Amino acid sequence: MVEVAFFFGAIGAIGGALAVVMLRNPFYSVLALVVHLVFLAGLFLLLLAQFIAVAQIVVYAGAVMVIYVFVAAYVGGIEEPIFDSSPKLRIFGPVLAAALFIEISIAVLGSSLIALGTDGVATVQSGFGTPEAVGTLMLEDFLIAFEAASLLLLVAAVAAIVLAGRKDESTVSEEPAGAGEAR
Repeated sequence: MVEVAFFFGAIGAIGGALAVVMLRNPFYSVLALVVHLVFLAGLFLLLLAQFIAVAQIVVYAGAVMVIYVFVAAYVGGIEEPIFDSSPKLRIFGPVLAAALFIEISIAVLGSSLIALGTDGVATVQSGFGTPEAVGTLMLEDFLIAFEAASLLLLVAAVAAIVLAGRKDESTVSEEPAGAGEAR
């Protein structure tokens, strides 16, 4: 049963990722990314990483994707294919994608062949992936990295607000003089 769930989740995650890349409408592409993230959360559940699975749904599929949906809906109307504006991308895109696929395949096969004669991965300690274990790692072992990431996200949020405010000021100041006085 676990194998069936794994293949179902893997096929769903790969299908969602392919749809993100292949759909021309950015709104549908973002929705396909939500589908991909939900299937990815299912794969995390199979690994007994409950906290990561829930965080995947709440943080990424919930909060971040809502922002992407609003941006895609706000921008809207962008359905032109990328290839029309850049003919070089038709040549170099597939070549670079094939090179990356070959490189990743060599890395995966190289590390997998080493493990052929072994018993596999040692069993993990009890509590792996639970909120308690993740909280212990975040607030004891990786406290500096956790705080640095939160500070970086705070700076990014403040910078986005400042840049959005500057954009609004520039559109207001570009109004021609006397436009409101014509009445």
